[in-house]
Amino acid sequence: MKAPEPVRWRVARTPWQRLRGLLGRPPPAQGEAWWITPCRAVHTIGMSYAIDVVFLDAQGRVLRLVPAMPPWRMAWCPRAHSVAELAEGEARRLGWQPGTLVR
Repeated sequence: MKAPEPVRWRVARTPWQRLRGLLGRPPPAQGEAWWITPCRAVHTIGMSYAIDVVFLDAQGRVLRLVPAMPPWRMAWCPRAHSVAELAEGEARRLGWQPGTLVR
């Protein structure tokens, strides 16, 4: 089995950082992800591009993927501990799927 590609994590911990997420920022670069913790729901209200949304459990394992979530949408996962936001298509490029340990 191929070793997972390393990801550069940008962490959003404060309430303001978690609310803002990628709003007003350029899409993450290849190999980069925003980690929002704690978090069970995200939105793309006001964004101008789609993103991959990945809900993670407390161990960093993928629970749910929302690929290419367009602007002006919401997604949630009641069992999630945190969320990774990536550029559109990046989760697939990295091979992330439910059950993958990413963090």
